[in-house]
Amino acid sequence: MLFPRTLRLDGSDTRIYERAAESGELAVPGAFAFLDCDPNALTGKRLQAFAHGFLGTVSFGWSTLVIISEISETDFEQVIDRLAHHFVAHYGAPDLAAALPVARDEAVSAAGMCEYRVNTLLTVEREFGEDGIIERFKVIRPPSAIDHEQVKIWGVMDE
Repeated sequence: MLFPRTLRLDGSDTRIYERAAESGELAVPGAFAFLDCDPNALTGKRLQAFAHGFLGTVSFGWSTLVIISEISETDFEQVIDRLAHHFVAHYGAPDLAAALPVARDEAVSAAGMCEYRVNTLLTVEREFGEDGIIERFKVIRPPSAIDHEQVKIWGVMDE
């Protein structure tokens, strides 16, 4: 299964966001974090998270980039479990039974973004529209002269 994973190419995310995701976390778009926000009240680091962030599912910090990676079914289920617990602890879900289907939908949606090859980078741009939050995902591919299947030009590194 393919799934987005946070990627930190430099230290900018630690300065851009209130909490930066660690490099290598499985991630979801995370627009749900802004559903009840007043668009005019978003400023500074919170506005940056809204406009350009993916939500890591371990630290629940933000990342500007994600890289498409292969994960196991167990990893996928762990994402769902962590999201469900997060929904109960931080978003008012009454219990895990109520949070699990919503968490699964979020994880399935994140996996659905991964229609590109492994190691492809994605960014997000968000804005508020008349009907709610509008998300646009941008794909960053390596140069076409490179055989993408044979050469990995970026990846997750331990700092």
